[in-house]
Amino acid sequence: MTTGSKGQGGFVEVHRRGLMLVLSSPSGAGKTTISRRLLALEDGLTMSVSMTTRPKRPGEVSGVDYHFVDLTEFNVMINRGQFLEYAKVFDNYYGTPRQAVDIALSKGQDVLFDIDWQGTQQLAQAAREDLVSVFILPPDTQTLEQRLRARAQDSAEVVAHRMSKAADEMSHWAEYDYIIINHDLDESVNRVQAILTAERLRRQRQVGLPEFVKGLRQGR
Repeated sequence: MTTGSKGQGGFVEVHRRGLMLVLSSPSGAGKTTISRRLLALEDGLTMSVSMTTRPKRPGEVSGVDYHFVDLTEFNVMINRGQFLEYAKVFDNYYGTPRQAVDIALSKGQDVLFDIDWQGTQQLAQAAREDLVSVFILPPDTQTLEQRLRARAQDSAEVVAHRMSKAADEMSHWAEYDYIIINHDLDESVNRVQAILTAERLRRQRQVGLPEFVKGLRQGR
């Protein structure tokens, strides 16, 4: 949204710079479901599309699910500093191209990231002022395990591995701006929306605000 004041000094616009909203959680805590709800509810929010070196799977659309590139191109982009964050996962690379995010933020568009604590650390190093990070916790470990089993997607061994990994992931909770314990999905979505509303109103995101206030004080 843009507003402004008009007077002898001309029209002074105030517009909002977008923000990077990160949701992280151990697998099964509800991060992906909350992300989908937010994207459906918030018109000004778009999902970050990662770049990857892994092969495209059946049904995936380039530019929608991922940007698919080969290892050479990915390495060139690393060397040129063109990623906000990147990581190697199971012999494939994944990363967030900087340019697309910068363009979105400059237009007042908010960008949602579904990444882990390591990616969040890299984003904080690259663009801390634009970052709003939220960690989603399960109400208890029993509920987390029940949610993982209820998916019926993974074997017992995979579930056990995810539960083991969850303890390490949750140890990074204090690195995040906000913590939500996901007792109830609707309530958790409402809380993330409240965070988003408040962060959109932060003084430092209001581009042109000093000039706008100056104009008001001068009677424009």
